[in-house]
Amino acid sequence: MAPILALENISKRFGAVVVADGIDLSLNEGEALGIIGPNGAGKTTLFGMATGTVTPDAGRVLFDGNDITRLAPEGRCRLGLARSFQIPQPFSGMTVFENVVVAAAFGNNEREAAVYDRCAKLLERCGLAEKANKRAGGLTLLDRKRLELARALATKPRVLLLDEVAGGLTEHECATLIALIKDVRAEGVTIVWIEHVVHALLATVDRLAVLHGGRFIASGDPHKVIRSAEVAEIYMGIDADA
Repeated sequence: MAPILALENISKRFGAVVVADGIDLSLNEGEALGIIGPNGAGKTTLFGMATGTVTPDAGRVLFDGNDITRLAPEGRCRLGLARSFQIPQPFSGMTVFENVVVAAAFGNNEREAAVYDRCAKLLERCGLAEKANKRAGGLTLLDRKRLELARALATKPRVLLLDEVAGGLTEHECATLIALIKDVRAEGVTIVWIEHVVHALLATVDRLAVLHGGRFIASGDPHKVIRSAEVAEIYMGIDADA
């Protein structure tokens, strides 16, 4: 069986800065992968190349065995590849409910009226039901992140890419988010989660990968990876040979 998502020999540079240097990555359906790395490591750019908002200089993106490297972002979304953004940018003049309806309808080629019930349930699930009729531009950062997740889920993803959705959350809020993501995964959705809140990843993912210098320098069991010498050297400046 082909991986649900695969990046093959993906490369990208911006001038002299290399953000992806022949990266290979594959995910099996139902898997949960966490990605960590220092700021500027290219994590968000990797998501952009997977979802079509950034064009790689070389390499291929495959979804369910099919080459989607040249497919537009909306086409990838309708195949089942959805993402949240690190900096949420909702339709600020629309209500919270309308934002989710747009994602559900246009992400699946459905009539708006046909998605109303599903969108209402998603807002309840993401803790936004009481703010359904509030303008999205007036939300706090936390609620914008919740809306970002709700919009991604509204597209009925087979693969969900999460970009730092736990940042700024309290312990209680983070626990609620972890429970939600576990529920989503239990429904068969494949998860890729970029995060600096490492304990959230350790509670959720099967595999942890470390991106640094345009390459994955470690990948495997989350607890083993997080204790590795390479990770200590990158994050804390401890010599790997010490």
